[in-house]
Amino acid sequence: MQKLVESGRTTEFFLVTDAPRERRYNPRRMTVEAPIDPQAVAHTLEDFLAGARDAVVIEDDIAVFDLRSMRYSVTDSHGKCLLHLWSPERNIVRRVLDVEQHGEVLRISAQRFGQSKPSHIEFVLERDRRTPTARKSGRAQYQRRLQAALEREFPGWRLDRMSSAMDLERSFGPVHARGLLRRGSSAFALLGTNSAESQAAVDDSVAAGLLWLQVCREQFAARGHVEGLKLFCPPRRWAMAASRLAALDAEAAKWQLYALDERDGQITSIDLADSGNVETRLVRCPDDDRARERFAESIARVRGIVPDAEISVLSAGEIGFRCHGLEFARARMAPHEPEFRLSEEVCFGLGAAETVLDGDSAPRFASFARRLFATRRAGGDRNHPLFRTAPERWLESLVCRDVQVIDHDLDPGCVYSQVPAFSASDRAVIDVLAITRGGRLAVIELKAEEDLHLPVQGLDYWSRVRWHQARGEFQRYGYFAGRELSTEPPLLYLVAPALHLHPTTDTLLRYVAPEVDVCVIGVDERWRDGVRVVFKKHRPARPLCRG
Repeated sequence: MQKLVESGRTTEFFLVTDAPRERRYNPRRMTVEAPIDPQAVAHTLEDFLAGARDAVVIEDDIAVFDLRSMRYSVTDSHGKCLLHLWSPERNIVRRVLDVEQHGEVLRISAQRFGQSKPSHIEFVLERDRRTPTARKSGRAQYQRRLQAALEREFPGWRLDRMSSAMDLERSFGPVHARGLLRRGSSAFALLGTNSAESQAAVDDSVAAGLLWLQVCREQFAARGHVEGLKLFCPPRRWAMAASRLAALDAEAAKWQLYALDERDGQITSIDLADSGNVETRLVRCPDDDRARERFAESIARVRGIVPDAEISVLSAGEIGFRCHGLEFARARMAPHEPEFRLSEEVCFGLGAAETVLDGDSAPRFASFARRLFATRRAGGDRNHPLFRTAPERWLESLVCRDVQVIDHDLDPGCVYSQVPAFSASDRAVIDVLAITRGGRLAVIELKAEEDLHLPVQGLDYWSRVRWHQARGEFQRYGYFAGRELSTEPPLLYLVAPALHLHPTTDTLLRYVAPEVDVCVIGVDERWRDGVRVVFKKHRPARPLCRG
């Protein structure tokens, strides 16, 4: 006879005898002795990775996968729990022996086929694997190199101060080095990002630079004038910063961008006139009716289990199923053996998870989908990961359902969500693209939580939409069929819960180009029960008076 004994407050399972009996699972810790439940492992992975877009997978201290390009599935084969990880570069299968979560790291003890010694796999949410000491040392070294380069490249200018200290009151973190370059009564605010930081940190340096410019102007006002901002980025990683700087008001400040090579201290000036517009590639709008007709069988199959599933047409050969904006399954045309004919295939899972829906996996899909919809609903458990993940997609789904709640002049019959607009360096996705009844384009950028980068990100998407509008590409690619679009610059709506609008929003909007018509909208904090506008602040476009 066999039984599993729970010891004390810490759950540990001890094998007492060797006759099989009930399987037990602890989501925080599973031991090798206790049989692993594939469904429980899948739940642990789904909950952990549901909101993780930038996590990495590390096996035996080597980074093997990036969650942005990988997929995974958990299956039960002959009583063994198998974890399958794959991407365009590699494909691995491991038997799961043990799962343990510590903060932002999920550790899995796994066994390779043909080997007895287990390997160790970690799903890590924090991409920067440097220790706090290494990060601090690297940032201090960058400051010294930046200072030396400034003294050499800008003779006659004096560096007044340089710091990367945390300043929560003014929304500054340690990621960016900031300082003031002076010559007589003139000065420039400067801000730099070292090459060890993430690309997101480099892109976000524009917003940080604007806030630092404002602080320098306020503090230096009695002694002189801060002319503008000098922004320093790593080589070949400045394209997004250039695009954002180019969309700022040229009369409000002088915007200067440089690439700093930390190896030799060489500073290269970037011409915003040549590099400030990211040329984007718009994806053709799929025919919604034809796609739904093609996948009618898959739609009926999924909605037979969860009738409230939202349908999103992703392309002519793929549709997505969502629960309040969170995609949990896809139907697509895929080749099947032996003739490799294209036929419908449904895959399910959150984020990087992907399991083909077939006879064997159907019960697990039904359990997974019902669990998701029971948790992710207004009035659900706010502490559950499935409730908390992708709140912006949830808010977006409600706005798309009734876009006139944002502005009565918006046309409810012409609304597109998650519009991809690619460039050579990144993949941008416009939250919501709409038009007014008069045919004027409208960009709606949403945040469900406090984010100081909301104005700059919204401006980035506005610039892309304006770029495509100037080339007449929206109607050429199938958007707004049958409607005549106005040539006026697009409207920009910045939407967030009223109490979660970052206090720096107004400061950042001071520096936005005058041709951008911006409306800041605060919605009720209980937006999951229904979106209701609490206040609107409109900054109308101003006539251009340049040159």
